[in-house]
Amino acid sequence: MKEGPDIAQIGALIGDPARANMLAALTGGRALTATELAGIGGITVQTASTHLAKLEAGGLLTQRKQGRHRYFTLADEAVARLIESMMGFAAGRGHLRHRPGPKEPALRKARICYDHLAGDYGVRMLDSLIASGSIDTVGEGLALTEKGESDLKCIGIDVGALRSSRRPLCRSCLDWSERRAHLAGSLGKALLSNFFDKGWARRTAESRSVIFSPEGDRQFLRLFPVDA
Repeated sequence: MKEGPDIAQIGALIGDPARANMLAALTGGRALTATELAGIGGITVQTASTHLAKLEAGGLLTQRKQGRHRYFTLADEAVARLIESMMGFAAGRGHLRHRPGPKEPALRKARICYDHLAGDYGVRMLDSLIASGSIDTVGEGLALTEKGESDLKCIGIDVGALRSSRRPLCRSCLDWSERRAHLAGSLGKALLSNFFDKGWARRTAESRSVIFSPEGDRQFLRLFPVDA
């Protein structure tokens, strides 16, 4: 097809193994240097810089300078959704990059997806919000209800402030490990930040895993009782 969007260019950018590994690492939401990304990609820093330039030119990455260092992040949430959905597609067809190891259960339970909660807990949270009437499904989209706004206010979420953002309030994101939707958008980000602020959970330095404390587990399961 010679008309319409050129998906071949995006496919070629993502299809290189080193670039794919770097993009997957950046879905954790952290800004990383070229040196850190080179280690993740298993390549030299010089080669990584060439790859990063291509990804930036293709609209998948952005960079910012701080002192002598340059930090790279995904260009926006749309890129994170694309990578996460491709990971789910690959996992569903048995295309796995490694055998399951000790980190795998933690990643599947709860992890960062750009800036919101994914994994079993992410799916459980969205399922619970829908079951309680806090979120309605509207076609393929999501909408927060009046009940949901009231319920979320009780746990410290200022929905009014979130509505003033140009970012969508609620958005579904396909979860690569659960192969079902979890909650993204400004509300998804606010809920995860709330868990961190309350001390219920923390993220790990070495992976995308989100670790809940025993008290955090109890509170989370109380608020979101529907088992995904």
